Amino acid sequence: MFSIIFASLAPSLSLLCFFYLKDKYNSEPLGMVLRSFIFGVLLVFPVLVIQYAFKEEGLLLTPISQAFISAGLFEEFFKWFILFYIAYKHAEFNQHYDGIVYGVSVSLGFATMENVFYLLAYGVDQAFVRALLPVSSHALFGVIMGYYLGKAKFSHQKQRRKLLVLSFIIPWLLHGTYDYILYVQRYWVYMMLPFMIFLWWLALKKVKLANKTTSKKLSGK
Repeated sequence: MFSIIFASLAPSLSLLCFFYLKDKYNSEPLGMVLRSFIFGVLLVFPVLVIQYAFKEEGLLLTPISQAFISAGLFEEFFKWFILFYIAYKHAEFNQHYDGIVYGVSVSLGFATMENVFYLLAYGVDQAFVRALLPVSSHALFGVIMGYYLGKAKFSHQKQRRKLLVLSFIIPWLLHGTYDYILYVQRYWVYMMLPFMIFLWWLALKKVKLANKTTSKKLSGK
């Protein structure tokens, strides 16, 4: 059991530290980061119940509905909901990059608990592949969600609504695409590699843009 918990936590904490340290200005309080992470952990339970209920009713069983609704829609919506009400409205959310930190925290909390269940079912020997794909992809979806939430926080009302919608829609579609690729059993590896490279490129680009926005704000430009 200890090995499973360690194998689940290690990649999540590594990625969380990586994106936390990318914040070049006014790092977030560790208490808030931990709180977001724990809420992400707890989110797994209602999501699993909903997914199980749909499966038992014989609904959302096609690959595209499982990928874009059962996984992508439900998981990203719950993460977005928690991120919006727990972090977005908090006083500590005072810079554009903060959205990325909290987005990654919630997403990696979710990925960690999901990973524990998976490794309990299939064995700790799956930990390396899980770290490379599901855990890192959740982190990258969190970066993108947090980027748009951070941008929305400091935008005018009209633009804010559009950005809040994008903060959910884009991670949802990316998550759905990720899961759908996994259903292409024979060739999924060849499709997943360029997709993950694209995800990393997009996420790191958002990290750079968020820091640049914060820098301009602090310099008064």
